[in-house]
Amino acid sequence: MKVRHLVLGLLSVTVIAPIFLYTDRVATFNPSSSGRDFLDDVATFTLLGDTRRLNVLPQETSTAIKEPAGIVYSDHSNNSFRKETREHKSTRVLSATDEERQPQLHNPIRQVTDPAPANLTTPLDSHPNASHHLGTKLEQQPTQLAGNIDQKEHSDNKTSRLAEPVDAQVRHLKDQLIRAKVYLSLPAIKSNQHVTRELRLRIKEVSRALGDATKDSDLPKNAFDKLKAMEQSLEKGKQIQDDCAAVVKKLRAMLHSTEEQLRVHKKQTMFLTQLTAKTLPKGLHCLPLRLTTEYYTLNSSQQNFLNQEKLEDPRLYHYALFSDNVLAAAVVVNSTVSHAKHPSNHVFHIVTDRLNYAAMRMWFLNNPPGKATIQVQNIEEFTWLNSSYSPVLKQLGSPSMIDYYFRAHRANSDSNLKFRNPKYLSILNHLRFYLPEIFPKLNKVLFLDDDIVVRKDISGLWSLDLKGNVNGAVETCGESFHRFDRYLNFSNPLISKNFDPHACGWAYGMNIFDLEEWRRQNITEVYHRWQKLNHDRQLWKLGTLPPGLITFWKRTYPLDRSWHVLGLGYNPNVNQREVERAAVIHYNGNLKPWLEIGIPKYKNYWAKYVDYDNMYLRDCNINP
Repeated sequence: MKVRHLVLGLLSVTVIAPIFLYTDRVATFNPSSSGRDFLDDVATFTLLGDTRRLNVLPQETSTAIKEPAGIVYSDHSNNSFRKETREHKSTRVLSATDEERQPQLHNPIRQVTDPAPANLTTPLDSHPNASHHLGTKLEQQPTQLAGNIDQKEHSDNKTSRLAEPVDAQVRHLKDQLIRAKVYLSLPAIKSNQHVTRELRLRIKEVSRALGDATKDSDLPKNAFDKLKAMEQSLEKGKQIQDDCAAVVKKLRAMLHSTEEQLRVHKKQTMFLTQLTAKTLPKGLHCLPLRLTTEYYTLNSSQQNFLNQEKLEDPRLYHYALFSDNVLAAAVVVNSTVSHAKHPSNHVFHIVTDRLNYAAMRMWFLNNPPGKATIQVQNIEEFTWLNSSYSPVLKQLGSPSMIDYYFRAHRANSDSNLKFRNPKYLSILNHLRFYLPEIFPKLNKVLFLDDDIVVRKDISGLWSLDLKGNVNGAVETCGESFHRFDRYLNFSNPLISKNFDPHACGWAYGMNIFDLEEWRRQNITEVYHRWQKLNHDRQLWKLGTLPPGLITFWKRTYPLDRSWHVLGLGYNPNVNQREVERAAVIHYNGNLKPWLEIGIPKYKNYWAKYVDYDNMYLRDCNINP
């Protein structure tokens, strides 16, 4: 009997006491401690000063907890058990007891840290691998959190790559070149021949790899290697040169030098653009010569146009086109006729100079515009237009005016080259102010520049009520440089007293003129009076728009903007929707569509009305 009590006492000490100590340890578990510390605490306790290991827990001899064999961890779930897929569950080695307990163990860390119930000892004692499963769950939770963090970082990296500019590496390489050049100019680097040679070599390599690339996809495959090599060389230079003030000084000097070079290049670009705009391409110089030769081989009966009886019929649609460019005039006529609902009712009056008169006639004799009527006149035939009648003609022939155009390299010359375009010396440019004299029997005329393309039927312009105004035009006040103060000298009292500096300007290029109102209001005399006042060019610079703004001040009827869209000769960002819906598009500016410098995306609107298979164009090598 004493033996039985002794055995029971030993059992209570060796079995029951450790279990209560174990549950107490579990109840006071600190979640911040690691899984290994927790298991070590459970596996070790002190009894009467003697540290012993609990045989109820499996012994771990390695420095880290070993994962149970066959367990597969999922990286796609934040919950330990409830949200696991059936696939993952089937791969885990779990006992039937654990599978039954799974819904209750939604969060194993919370289960461990909560105060332990009285029956907590049962599953831990009853299952021999309890410590393995508990350790696994504690280890699995940080593993899943780490997986989620990695997944988030991967997503963030992907987003940053998408947001990264397409030329990031190109910019990095260019920055490296600048840094390398700065280092080479510093005394500390110059004294180190090895680093100097290395930097010069890297500059050559990077420059060769960079080439003309504008985005990363243009770089060769070895560009990244060159970038890394340059970075290493720059790091060597950085270690040698520790004087930041010298680097800043050199960078500031480079900045000033670059700004000066940019200013010079801008000035050269402006000059060359103006020069190109004034220069006639070889093909367009050849064309009138070829046509003139052919024209004078014709007999007199072959030199006449048909339907000449329509030239003075006020019931028809009459166009005024003043040009010395045969091909440009042909595009204006062709594009207008191709969109006209009734081509036989359209009459084109072309006025040119004596050098291009025969060529212009020959072109339209050889390429008649369908049923439309053509008239080609020589400005020399307008005997009434002389210097005694026209102040501008007298001014254009004066020595001071000619000197103004050809003194471009003098110190006191005007800096704005656009005012020195020799086209202003041509009276063709000023004929628009003499429409009633040119067409004495017509009531309305549509004036067209030779750098426009017609894209719709525009016969509706003749039926517009101009409400007593002389000029129908599209206003351009949406653009600041088409305000009156951009063209007129408001420091002069004659201008400031009579005009509003913020008044809306309007565009030449497509204007419907009421010639009856013109005659009634004596507009030509208004033009002459202001031209006389501007004999010394103190009211405005040269050109036809400033005197037009003055002459037709408060006599202009604003047309809807869709009639006339401007800017295709200087602005590559004209609204595409406006271009498509426009009745007339205008290549105003230096970048004309027949020049190589023309804006490429706008050239097709013009080129589609040129027959490049024409014999004369082929002979002069005029191609799209």
